[in-house]
Amino acid sequence: MRRRVWGTAVVLALLSAVVTVPATAATAESPTVSEVSALPSVPSIPAKERPLPLERLFDNTAVSDDSRPGEADFDGSGGSLSAQDLTAAGWTPGRSLTVQGARLTWPRRAASEPDNVRADGQSVRVAGRGDALTFLVTGTGGSEESGTGVVRYANGSRSSYRLTASDWRGGPLATKAVALPHINTPGGQLAEKARLYVVTVPLVQGREVASVELPRNTDLHVFALSVRADSRGWTGSWAASASGYTAVGPWTDRTLRLVVHTSAGGPRVRIRLDNTFAAAPVRIGGATVAVQASGASPRSAPVPLSFRGAAGTEIPAGAQAFSDPLAFDVPADANLLVSFHLPGTVTAAPVHSLAVQTSYVSTPGDHAGDGAPDAYTSTITTWPLLTGVDVGGGPRSVVVLGDSITDGEKSTRDANRRWPDVLAGRLLNQRVVPRYGVLNHGISANRVASDRYTGDGVSTDTGGVSALHRLDRDVLAQTSARTVVVFQGVNDVRWGASAEQVVAGLREIADRARGRGLRVLVATIAPCEGEARCTAAVDAERVAVNQWIRSGAGSGAGAGFDGVLDFDAVLRDPAHPARILPAYDSGDHLHPGEAGLAALAESVDLRLL
Repeated sequence: MRRRVWGTAVVLALLSAVVTVPATAATAESPTVSEVSALPSVPSIPAKERPLPLERLFDNTAVSDDSRPGEADFDGSGGSLSAQDLTAAGWTPGRSLTVQGARLTWPRRAASEPDNVRADGQSVRVAGRGDALTFLVTGTGGSEESGTGVVRYANGSRSSYRLTASDWRGGPLATKAVALPHINTPGGQLAEKARLYVVTVPLVQGREVASVELPRNTDLHVFALSVRADSRGWTGSWAASASGYTAVGPWTDRTLRLVVHTSAGGPRVRIRLDNTFAAAPVRIGGATVAVQASGASPRSAPVPLSFRGAAGTEIPAGAQAFSDPLAFDVPADANLLVSFHLPGTVTAAPVHSLAVQTSYVSTPGDHAGDGAPDAYTSTITTWPLLTGVDVGGGPRSVVVLGDSITDGEKSTRDANRRWPDVLAGRLLNQRVVPRYGVLNHGISANRVASDRYTGDGVSTDTGGVSALHRLDRDVLAQTSARTVVVFQGVNDVRWGASAEQVVAGLREIADRARGRGLRVLVATIAPCEGEARCTAAVDAERVAVNQWIRSGAGSGAGAGFDGVLDFDAVLRDPAHPARILPAYDSGDHLHPGEAGLAALAESVDLRLL
């Protein structure tokens, strides 16, 4: 890693100008970043270091043609990415990709041409206002790589950021944007996955970005860089996490009509489709939205959606697509029908497995616009590809990060009685706090600190990647997120994790979320004695986690949480605290029944949100 030596006067001037924003003062409007005020004593940027577009700074070649692998040397040892693999994933030169809500452009360069920057303090011309700076990046040093850079704003101020990226050959698949199946070397192609990552860092919101100084770590390779626009003017009304990548159908020339339940309402709508965990693009032929009357029947004719002005779109592997804003009156607390046509053959897809909702699959043809249900002859109980519905206006969103209790296990199918649904109903029926949207990001079997699903490849496991590994996608990138409620940990201790491991995971979630300006509430872990894996030793770990939460999280001094929801106290049997109160027990001694789920939602002090 090359380092530049600065003059003493410059160093002293920079140090004198640093002001750190305290974490306790962080809000959604002013994320926790280090700001550097523009002072006359700080030297101007020398002409040779004035900002340039990223592509004019490319100094490394990462991509080779399979027939000429020696023409690229990404890592200094002759390794490179396969141009053919990138094309198969939909990552073609000049292609616009949306990942974690940010629009990035894969370099418009042919194989064997320079296509990335080795970070070494270069000044990059970047413009825009938003909530985060987004990098398409990976490391080549054999381990996690990081470095500190500077954002310069149009008003003369600056803020620092820390960029961290995993290794292109050994980093976690669970957090990658895309994994390619091969690595090219001069000696031949290796059947080894290459990883590319999308990483976001916070910006001072409301300020126009003028340029970005990259970190000084040449093992960090930057392919693209942009400002992620904030989602002001939108509120998340419904969402679901991709819990795995499973075999489906196969569906050829079929239309899916998915039923989702809104929280907040509004006069405009847009949907989000995610090709998370995928290795190949998926084609959307067309899409519509309607209010459900019953089953697959809309209340009125479905209204067409568009994608950047077109009726359909292709979503590259690992990317997502937002529909264009549509004037459409979305009722609060109502079921929508979101229909989209799959013109090709789809054999596997990212899904949310525990939908607790009946949705529909058509006979062959584009039936997204059908006003009658006749073509929808089969049903599914998962949500493939669809991950969000946003409405115009509104007061922002509350994200619930959880496991099966949050996901709705043991609640009645098609009845919308998950505890976040009940919480959303409470918000709609009061005037003490704003009527926030509620986004349910529970995943059945999910854990805080370890992955159930590896994050790559077709699998039958739909327990998802860990809360730590999905935090960026399922919380920090969610539409207008204001507050996150974390209710997880029971699956960790049931499968052998210690209280210390769970506490460390919860602490990291709190640090990362509060660093982005979110309020963070944590819920104590509910009792589960009587379930096969909930032994006395497991209960001791659960109790230890809860003691830590109660002792420090509420004050903000310990874990860094903004408040505690004592769900253990709500659900436990006062006469036998290790088990759920029988009136709240679904019968399996792990999941509350609907009375227990309602009790959780009713116990939330809405002012904490």
